[in-house]
Amino acid sequence: MEFYASCPEGFESALADELKRLGLSHVRRLKGRATFEGELEQGYRACLWSRLASRVFVVLGRFEAQDADELYDGVYDIAWENIVRPGATIAITARGVTEQLRNTRFSALRAKDALCDRLAETTGRRADVDAADPDVHLLLSLRQRRASISLDLSGDPLFKRLPPAATRAGEGTHVLRPDYAALVLAQVGWTALCERELTADDYENEALPTLIDASCAGGGLLLEAVNILTDRAPGTARERWGFEGWQLHDAALWEQLLAEARERETAARERQARIVAVDIDPAARKTAERMVKCAGYRRFVDFCAAKPATVLDHAGAVAGAALVADTTETPLSLMHDAMTLVGELRRAPELASAPVAALTRDGLMARALHAEPARSIAVMPNNEEATIEVWPSLDRAAAAFEAATSADAENQTADAQDETANAPMPEPAATLDLGDGKPLPVLIPESEQFANRLRKNARLRRKWAKREGVSCYRVYDADLPDYSAAIDLYEGCPQTPGRWLVIAEYAAPKTIDPALAQARMLDILAIAPRILDVPAEHVHAKARMRSRGGSQYGKQGAGKGGSGERANIARRRLPLIEEGGLTFAVNFDDYLDVGIFLDHRVTRNLVREHAKQARRFLNLFAYTGTATCYAADGGVEETVTVDLSNTYLDWAERNMRQNGFVGPQHHFVRDDVLAWIRDQRQTRNRWDLIFIDPPTFSNSSKMGRRTWDVQRDHVELLAGVSRLLTQGGHAIFSCNLRGFRPETRKLARAGVVLEDITAQTIPEDFARNQKVHHCYIVRRLPIEDAMAEVGFSAEEIVERTEELRNPEARKPRATAPQPMLAKDDKLASKGKPKKKKFYVSTPKSK
Repeated sequence: MEFYASCPEGFESALADELKRLGLSHVRRLKGRATFEGELEQGYRACLWSRLASRVFVVLGRFEAQDADELYDGVYDIAWENIVRPGATIAITARGVTEQLRNTRFSALRAKDALCDRLAETTGRRADVDAADPDVHLLLSLRQRRASISLDLSGDPLFKRLPPAATRAGEGTHVLRPDYAALVLAQVGWTALCERELTADDYENEALPTLIDASCAGGGLLLEAVNILTDRAPGTARERWGFEGWQLHDAALWEQLLAEARERETAARERQARIVAVDIDPAARKTAERMVKCAGYRRFVDFCAAKPATVLDHAGAVAGAALVADTTETPLSLMHDAMTLVGELRRAPELASAPVAALTRDGLMARALHAEPARSIAVMPNNEEATIEVWPSLDRAAAAFEAATSADAENQTADAQDETANAPMPEPAATLDLGDGKPLPVLIPESEQFANRLRKNARLRRKWAKREGVSCYRVYDADLPDYSAAIDLYEGCPQTPGRWLVIAEYAAPKTIDPALAQARMLDILAIAPRILDVPAEHVHAKARMRSRGGSQYGKQGAGKGGSGERANIARRRLPLIEEGGLTFAVNFDDYLDVGIFLDHRVTRNLVREHAKQARRFLNLFAYTGTATCYAADGGVEETVTVDLSNTYLDWAERNMRQNGFVGPQHHFVRDDVLAWIRDQRQTRNRWDLIFIDPPTFSNSSKMGRRTWDVQRDHVELLAGVSRLLTQGGHAIFSCNLRGFRPETRKLARAGVVLEDITAQTIPEDFARNQKVHHCYIVRRLPIEDAMAEVGFSAEEIVERTEELRNPEARKPRATAPQPMLAKDDKLASKGKPKKKKFYVSTPKSK
């Protein structure tokens, strides 16, 4: 029989080696698979024991298939009455195309028709189709003019083998898929370590084969490591197989193999080994502990603190060791510490015999280990690019063994022994002395320049902040071009004391090596909390783009808020900060921005000063309502806060409430701002002071098919806002698009003039970046005055005046047909506009 085992790309070599160890013959490595030949028992063994295969297939036939008729004939000629068990349901999946067969669904349907027609003619009964859960799953492969059809012996993919209890425990968290975990473990020879026989010296020294998982993440590596240690066949617990609908299935032979697997597992109880697990991220370690406990493997795994000395103490004496890590889900703020831990463990003399395998996304582990990997395997866990990087052990005997077993062993052994004898241990990464007596390892030696600049900035900013009464401010803003990041320091108020750092990385130019930029960022994350005296758990890394577009309030990731964030935003415990005598809640976990824009500190104070001469205040694109709090503190009688997000409106209401601004005079409206402005222009509602701080770009689904672009749409926005101002009222308009250019002439034709006050609103801690935002006073003037103020000629002003007086004289424009109004609608459209309550437009649903 001809079989093949499919696998993800990058697994092929390891899978072929695994199949050979299982005793299968004629193993060939191909792209995305490994083929082998043998009897039914060999196919069963691959199903039962392969940790790397995704599925196992038996090839049923090959034939010419240039067109649909040849495909039908080729499938029909196969003796399906001897293959498909009577009463079994079927499903056919097609892959690939030929010159004439270019639709895989049609190809699968044509093959199904041929199969069912054959069964109807030979047995008198057609097979039933069950695409979701068939008894027999067939795979039709098309390539050039040939076709092959195979039966899936596996049923469900073989990597679906996590213990059910562990699967439930890991819901919503990152758990490395078992086949990827097995591939990582194969790189360090964990199976061979588990099978190693201990010597008398090992027993005397209590030395055991040891696996150290230095970044245990969701526990995926640990679960697979325990399964290998206990010699538990991966397919033992599976209840249903794809071969059960196959007429050649031999139930007695299968039971014999299962019994053999149980005997091996029983014999493996005599094995002795240690598995030590750590993780820099406490949340990840808790998840791993929960997974291991729910799987019933707690006695095999020793969890300890993520400190090199502690790990080595728990590892004890080793009789062969291996070091693995999965850093694909390690938070950026902890990545430096995670890599430093792996580097220090590898350089420990006790682990000189330990090879290292790390599943990473950034390629930075080589800097931490101060050595290029011996090999790299590109893989796609969770459909995201990653790499398994492998470093051989530092042990001289292991190096000589590798040379002796290479293809050119006879010529290379002596050279390799000489090289390994003289090769120095890898030097640790550069270290910095930050003045606290604790040397800090860094990935880039030049990071010392960054440390010096940050120390100087921190000293100057601390004095300035104390003098100005500011507790939250920017400490560093890409002062050194190579270290392109912004660092903001937040100090909590007495109710929630503490210090937090938000470190936002600016996207590096395409000319910069991404790995180098990432290494610098990791050094920033390691250095900043030490200099600024902030606990590591209070450091939050963000990725900020220096772009012309983007969402102002973009989601950072899953965060801690989760899907129930809006439901508990009013009750959720968040850090509180003080600014301008007011208190605000901030969220460092869930979003790119934390709930308050520090560069608007002066602008918010300007709102408060202007509010002292206003009665009614309107805040558009309100975000978390900080400007509304300032206006209320300035003494306005009524506020209206408008935003499209229910979450941010709840947040704004919370900020108002904790500052004592409650009551029916404070309105919160959820609506699309431009649509709401159009509605309000039909009412008599007007405001003395309006604050507008729109996002640069938005394509929120709540806006329907429309998108928002501040450069494109600001004329429409400000013209509409000007119509909502009272006589003598004005608006403050701010935006953070670096290249923003106001269309002053278009605005003037609508009677709107802008006064640029940007320079007055840039705080001292943002002075390095004069384009951090743009700010304007918006006023409405008679159109003639507005046009004259921006430089229109007298002739242009007269022409515009005539256009407004004589609508027929305007240049024709393409207009959409107006819908017919019902009689009642026509009557309602006449007369004076009615004063509408703010919440009538679109109420903020609770």
